[in-house]
Amino acid sequence: MDWPALREAVVACTACGLCRGRRQTVFGVGSTQAHWMVVGEAPGEQEDMQGEPFGGKSGQLLDNMLRAIGLTRDDGGGDPARQVYIANTLKCRPPGNRNPSPQELAQCEPFLLRQVELLRPKIILAMGRFA
Repeated sequence: MDWPALREAVVACTACGLCRGRRQTVFGVGSTQAHWMVVGEAPGEQEDMQGEPFGGKSGQLLDNMLRAIGLTRDDGGGDPARQVYIANTLKCRPPGNRNPSPQELAQCEPFLLRQVELLRPKIILAMGRFA
C-alpha cells in the first residue's frame, strides 16, 4: 500500500470498536520524506476533532521543542533531515482518553508499521508508554 491507499484503509477500518465513537481518524501529519518520525500514544479529544496527532497544548509544546532544534512537522518541502512525520499507535480516540487496550493496539499495529515502512525514518522518537 502506498500513502493514499494506507490513508483510505485507515479511514475505512472497523476492526475494533473505537471506530464507532470517533469523529474522524487521526492518520498522521508531516513530510512523507522526513528523516524523523515521532510516534505518540492514542489520539485525544483535540486530535479527534482536528484529525492530526499532537494537537492542543501538547502539540504546541512539541512544535516548540522541534523548532528549538531546527525541526518542523510542516510539509512545505525543504530538507528532509529537518522535517518530522508524526503518527500515533492508534488511529482512533479511545473513549474518555483511556489507555489503549492490547487488542486495539494489535488491530492498529499494521497501519503504524506500514507508515514506518513507507517513511523509512532515520530516527524514531517514541513518546509515551504505549508507543
